[in-house]
Amino acid sequence: MGVLQTAKGIRVITTIGEIKEVITKVKRQGKTIGFVPTMGYLHEGHLTLMRKAAAKTDFVVASIFVNPLQFGVGEDFEEYPRDLERDVRLAESAGVSLIFAPGVAEMYPDGYGTTVEVTRLTDRLCGRSRPGHFRGVTTVVTKLFNIIEPDIAFFGQKDAQQAVVLRKMAADLNMNLEIEIVPIVREPDGLAMSSRNKYLDPEERKAALVLSKALLLAKNLINSGARNTADLKREVTGFIGREPKARIDYVDILSFPGLEEIENVSGQVIIALAVFIGDTRLIDNVVLEVD
Repeated sequence: MGVLQTAKGIRVITTIGEIKEVITKVKRQGKTIGFVPTMGYLHEGHLTLMRKAAAKTDFVVASIFVNPLQFGVGEDFEEYPRDLERDVRLAESAGVSLIFAPGVAEMYPDGYGTTVEVTRLTDRLCGRSRPGHFRGVTTVVTKLFNIIEPDIAFFGQKDAQQAVVLRKMAADLNMNLEIEIVPIVREPDGLAMSSRNKYLDPEERKAALVLSKALLLAKNLINSGARNTADLKREVTGFIGREPKARIDYVDILSFPGLEEIENVSGQVIIALAVFIGDTRLIDNVVLEVD
């Protein structure tokens, strides 16, 4: 069987056939379905998405699946933190009705040979640094959308490029759902919540604050009248470079949501960072409306 049961009654389903049977029954009851896809090791950012889904829809499904297609060679697929029992408990507390936790062979059986790719939006930022990453994301999310058939899917702004790419995919492929982007959830000291924060030792955890502080610096410079993107990127790069434990992957300022290169900030823009703190790659961003 592909169904597990917790003491309180939340179901954890591991096979596609069984979850599709449940979804069919839910839809026959006229209920709206909210969906929160995750790779597990849940934190408050995930739980915020789940609570938002519970407030806006009748039946909330969360997936927990560490997707091998979105990890490149030498990345942390094997080491990525996993704790299903903990995740089920947290998801249940946030109002999730059902968890879909398939294995890799269930999602990609022998002979699997189909991928989904969004062009242009994926050739910058994390797409430039991690070739093939977004093809893995769009492939697995397409499969999950087809399996869960949600009315609304919820994603966090911390992965802003991912959210933009998935909205483009859903629009281009005429998917019958809404994608809602939920603001970044931060620790009290400003660090964006991430499952990968677990990798940081105490000194690296302090050093990681350079990301949010760099974004605040850029925001303050813009509020003070700075507009030239090259100058702003130079200031942010220099600020991060003064942190000995930090190694920059990218600092970029682009239009949002189009993710186009711009010479001067105007209208809606995203300031996006990817920085290695020790061996841990962290991302963060801020979206601004600039007059």
